[in-house]
Amino acid sequence: MTQAPTPDLDRLIAGYHRFRTHGWTPNLERWKELGDRQEPKVMVIACSDSRVDPAQIFDVDPGEIFVVRNVAAMVPPFETTPGRHGVSAALEFAVQVLKVKEIVVMGHGLCGGAQAALTQSLKGTVPGEGGFIADWIALLDDVREDVVHQHGTTGRDAERAMEQAGVRASLANLRTFPCIQRKEASGELHLRGAFFAISDGLLHVLDETTGEFAPID
Repeated sequence: MTQAPTPDLDRLIAGYHRFRTHGWTPNLERWKELGDRQEPKVMVIACSDSRVDPAQIFDVDPGEIFVVRNVAAMVPPFETTPGRHGVSAALEFAVQVLKVKEIVVMGHGLCGGAQAALTQSLKGTVPGEGGFIADWIALLDDVREDVVHQHGTTGRDAERAMEQAGVRASLANLRTFPCIQRKEASGELHLRGAFFAISDGLLHVLDETTGEFAPID
């Protein structure tokens, strides 16, 4: 049975037509190159939030960045237990196969995952009703303690502190991967923390010496 188009699907199809006209046809040589290989130099780990598309924020062409998006832009620590390790598999591919030179972890303002980690609003829920999210953002439980101690569990200051603590936590977890340890030590790979503020559109970069985020001039 054929399903009737919906207004939402119609919008996507209209966008596809614009892409064919303005994105595909004028750049056929670039697309031909990408048909044979990809050679991105940067991996971006970002949130799945619909408002923070890394390709849009960094205004890059196809093939320039290798992107992984998930709830709250989290990286789990290295582990070899059986399971479907999607983020770890993507990291392994980016570092070992594509040989990216930079990994950028980009958190963002008004992040629902970080807020849920802060308030623990989904704790105790079952999978399919919030439990999958709760288990995932439990990766932030350790850093949450400091945030709550300093800022409490409500208000924009507490939320932003949690959002930025998540970036630092993911950077720390990246450094538990042996391949990343080796390549960072040799200078072949650099890790960066970033934060995009939805409220004003400013990108902040983490200074790991001070632990603070500062906006790009």
